[in-house]
Amino acid sequence: MSYLNFNKEELVNLEYSLKREVLSTNRAGGYSSTTVVCCNTRKYHGLLVLPISEFGGENHVLLSSLDETVVQHGQSFNLGIHKYPGVYEPRGHKYIVDLAYDPLFTLTYRVGGVVLKKEILMVHNEAQLMVRYTLEDAHSETFLRLKPFLAYRNVHALSKANMMANTKFDHVENGIRSKLYVGFPALNMQLSKENEFIPVPDWYYNIEYLEEKNRGYDYKEDLFVPGYFEVPIKKGESIIFSASTEEVKTSTLKRKFQQMENKRERRDDFESCLTYSASQFIVHEGKDTEVVAGYPWFGRWGRDTFIALPGLTLAAGANLKDCKEVLDTMARQLHNGLFPNIGKGDKAAYNSIDAPMWFFWAVQEYDKAQGEPGVVWKNYGGKMKSILTAFREGVNPGLRMDPSGLIWARQPGKALTWMDAVVRGVPVTPRAGYAVEINALWYNAVCYMLKLAGEAKDQSFIKEWQDMPELIRKSFVETFWNEEYGYLADYVDDEGQNLDVRPNQVFACSLMYSPLTDDMKERVLRVVTKELLTQKGLRTLSPKNPKYHGHYEGNQDERDNAYHQGTVWPWLIGAYIEANLQLYGKQFLPEAKELLEGFEEDMTVYGLCSVAEVYDGDPPHHPNGSISQAWSVGEILRSMELIRKYEN
Repeated sequence: MSYLNFNKEELVNLEYSLKREVLSTNRAGGYSSTTVVCCNTRKYHGLLVLPISEFGGENHVLLSSLDETVVQHGQSFNLGIHKYPGVYEPRGHKYIVDLAYDPLFTLTYRVGGVVLKKEILMVHNEAQLMVRYTLEDAHSETFLRLKPFLAYRNVHALSKANMMANTKFDHVENGIRSKLYVGFPALNMQLSKENEFIPVPDWYYNIEYLEEKNRGYDYKEDLFVPGYFEVPIKKGESIIFSASTEEVKTSTLKRKFQQMENKRERRDDFESCLTYSASQFIVHEGKDTEVVAGYPWFGRWGRDTFIALPGLTLAAGANLKDCKEVLDTMARQLHNGLFPNIGKGDKAAYNSIDAPMWFFWAVQEYDKAQGEPGVVWKNYGGKMKSILTAFREGVNPGLRMDPSGLIWARQPGKALTWMDAVVRGVPVTPRAGYAVEINALWYNAVCYMLKLAGEAKDQSFIKEWQDMPELIRKSFVETFWNEEYGYLADYVDDEGQNLDVRPNQVFACSLMYSPLTDDMKERVLRVVTKELLTQKGLRTLSPKNPKYHGHYEGNQDERDNAYHQGTVWPWLIGAYIEANLQLYGKQFLPEAKELLEGFEEDMTVYGLCSVAEVYDGDPPHHPNGSISQAWSVGEILRSMELIRKYEN
């Protein structure tokens, strides 16, 4: 029996099925994503979504969807489904009798005496999608029609019918080649079997994406259909449909599909699902290896990369190679002590003060995993020195190390920490001044560097920095600790301590080098547990606070106002579990396991086999945001590894 089980009766219920989404990536920036009934509900959905170098490497939807029609005795049964104003048409989901997601996304349809199985596969490291159709049962002559819906647009935009589209096509082996607009790659749509393509070029108007409507965006799109393929199919026969930017040799499609399927790892328990999900965030492109922050709309984010990396690589199969390649890729982009938070080259935004601090932490985790003395100092010592120097000397506007040893950060109109939502030019949680996690990470970084310098006998560095840890520790406690309330201020500015109960203080308890005593840690964790802990992670603000938002919903402004004002973030559970394990040891193991078990039900809800970006602050904590988030998955996997270490 499969680990991933679905309510088969509920699949025909769109309220159930349209909330469950699937994702498959090609490990090179491209992906395929839709709902479990193949009805697109987001502009980000598409069967073949690829980064286009001619357009800055941003993802573009080429093939939006593919409708299948079973033809018998002159009767046609369309298995597709689209949402139009006021109606779903066709309603092919009513023929679905089975859904599987191990090792491939597989749907089985029953139409009278016909049983047709559809399996979808993204080819790794290639710009190719393959769909295998197998006629498992039929009692008379059967034909299969395939109708491709083309979008050819940026994932953040929508396509509209226009006169500029090139509606012509060229014939290729067992298929056609189409290219709607200049600058895009051609899309080769081919079958493994000789077929007839019937050209019926037409625009399909006002296809609706309900998730975009709910998010307050434009949600209607026009898609172009060049025609349809028709091919006879016999009982027991399999036919492969391929969509690729390169023309393929169709005689190889069946063998290639089988080879790719054989390489897919099983998803037969909670951890294997997460490990599968983790592998989808690692993207190899040329000499660069990067981490996609989340699917389907995020790209590479600096801070997210370092936070997610240890869990995605070191915990998920001890993948030292990928971990090092990501660190090396990011290290090449270091500038004035900062990493780009988003973008590359001339488009890079160096607006994340915490990314370099998390770099130290990620290197620490890599250091523990690789275990060979001197490797980290040799590879990253120079970069880490330059970061410390840049902060100490204040080379970036608004960022400086004060005489107290603490880091002060303020740039008008910008949110420099991970709580970075901005509404109408104003940060929702500005946190300007001394931010608690920034300074906890700063203390950890300086202490760690002195340890490495001692091992490397770098007397010059030791002499320059040896007095800093005690200065920072003393200043940290004096600045952030509130004895009356028994927890840490979230930030401190010219007006004094901000005592909103937020999760950022937990990092002062979880890092390898902490400025707090055990008694302080215990009191902090007591408050965090009481006011912020949920079964899906930590709230970003206590429900007792009048600024608290219990639901993450509405248009962009409404969502951004709730983003860090009570919304639950799963990635924070990693630091919470680690802090408690460090303080209480094996005594905390049962609770740690219970916290992680709370995510197991999510393997068949929202984004299949993955963990969402955020959850509502209020019970029952519905998932929201991106369907698969790198640091959510990474920190849960890292927590699993921590539990194993404490068990041993």
